[in-house]
This record gives sequence, structure tokens and C-alpha cells, in this order.
Amino acid sequence: MTVTYSKSRQQAETAFGSLQTEFFAKNNATEELQSLVQARDAKTFRLREARLAKEQADRMSATSALLAKRTKAG
Repeated sequence: MTVTYSKSRQQAETAFGSLQTEFFAKNNATEELQSLVQARDAKTFRLREARLAKEQADRMSATSALLAKRTKAG
């Protein structure tokens, strides 16, 4: 059994459905953006850690080279 609504009720239902769809679309977009931000932050963190580790290794290598040079010269 189908219920027949007045024209104004049908228009209101249609308008509400549009708003509801728009609302859910905005929520999905917000969730997607948050996901992208989290992924970017994680990548930035990984890259920073790798850079710091490389800089430390370079410093250690340079220090070793200087010490080796000094012991040869002395």
C-alpha cells in the first residue's frame, strides 16, 4: 500500500533528501581530507626520521675520518 502525500509534502521530502545527501557528502569529504592529512603527517614524520638518521651517520663518518687522519698525521 502506497501513501499519497500532498504536493507540498512531496516537495519538502525532496528538499530534505537533497540536504541530507549534501550533508553526508560533506561528511565523506571531511573524512577523506582527514585521512589525507594523517597520511601526509605520517610520511613527513618518516622522512624527518630518515633525514636525521642520515645526518647523524654522516657526522659519525666525518668524525671517524678526521680521527683517522689525525692519527696518521701524528
